[in-house]
Amino acid sequence: MRFNGRVIDLPQQGAFTAEFHKQLDQLGRFNLAIFGKTGVGKSTLVNAVFGEPLAQTGIGAPVTEGSHLYLDQRGTLGLLDTKGVEIGRDDKRLAKDLQAEVTKRRNLPIAEQIHAAWYCVRGMDRRFEDSEAALVTELADLELPVLVVLTQVPKNGNDYHPDAVALADAIEARGLPIVGGRPLMTNAVGDQFTGQSAHGLIDLLQATFRVSPEAVRTALIVAQRVDMAAKAKSAQIQIASTVAAAAGVAAVPIPFADATVLVPLQLAMMARIAHLYNTPLGTAAAMAAVSSIAATEGGRRIATGLVKLVPGAGAIVGGAIGASVASALTAAVGGAWLTVCQMTAKGAFDREDGSVDTDQVSEVFRKEFANRFRRRNRD
Repeated sequence: MRFNGRVIDLPQQGAFTAEFHKQLDQLGRFNLAIFGKTGVGKSTLVNAVFGEPLAQTGIGAPVTEGSHLYLDQRGTLGLLDTKGVEIGRDDKRLAKDLQAEVTKRRNLPIAEQIHAAWYCVRGMDRRFEDSEAALVTELADLELPVLVVLTQVPKNGNDYHPDAVALADAIEARGLPIVGGRPLMTNAVGDQFTGQSAHGLIDLLQATFRVSPEAVRTALIVAQRVDMAAKAKSAQIQIASTVAAAAGVAAVPIPFADATVLVPLQLAMMARIAHLYNTPLGTAAAMAAVSSIAATEGGRRIATGLVKLVPGAGAIVGGAIGASVASALTAAVGGAWLTVCQMTAKGAFDREDGSVDTDQVSEVFRKEFANRFRRRNRD
């Protein structure tokens, strides 16, 4: 790859790639069961929340031969859906398949289990049938947290359409074993013609997060594309834990010759944050390479007599690194990398050909790293 006109081949690109795959394995997978009658907007809802066309008809494979349950697993998200069945007509077959599948997976590792269920009802349909209530109860009897989601609900200011409110009231009155006892109102996609905007998606995500096993909550945060605050919070937690680990490593000052022991910690932090912001591996590896160079060059200018350590750059000069310096370096790398990943997610570095402008990445990272290191050292 090129950086500032030079062709570079950095060992840390390979190390970052390996760490990227390792972090993905550690994240696991959040598996969501989603049900509802045909045409209620399940696919639109899933695609709005998780950011890509995951719910297209025909994607995934039957969980067992002859089953109408289909499981599509990609990265940190799995979707269990139905195909070829109609709720209210094929209920016994669906209930049998569900019981067999959920029970089978309960004995598998946590990343293979089903963690929550959404049952979708179109908000303006004005009815919720006994067969739907029975399926919701079946799901809850399988010890799945069930969230009933009203889709395509019009909203005027803070007020939901009266028909949707009446439907939610009717469902709540049934006393079903659902999360919160009441359906969640959503509209997955805005409509410029009618002036309707998307709403309710973050509330749905947060409710799902609260009832999901702790072991797969980060996988859910990674998979979703609408709650950026949740991604940022998770990234800050990752940075803080890495800073603490770096301070622990340097509790007894590290001879500069041994300072590369901080590099694996920083690479793991960078890979985890890249996953949080759904940065593709090729893009993330290239960004990590130029960010490492930028931080090294910036570090040399920050303090006389120290060459600052960054992922993949272990050359330093005189003395030793103590806990405070190790913490400051790691916090600066983490904060600068978070900014770069957030901007990448917004397309800030995109070229017309779809590639990422690594020179811009380097410039932003360099400034963020220098500013954060100075602030941290003052503190």
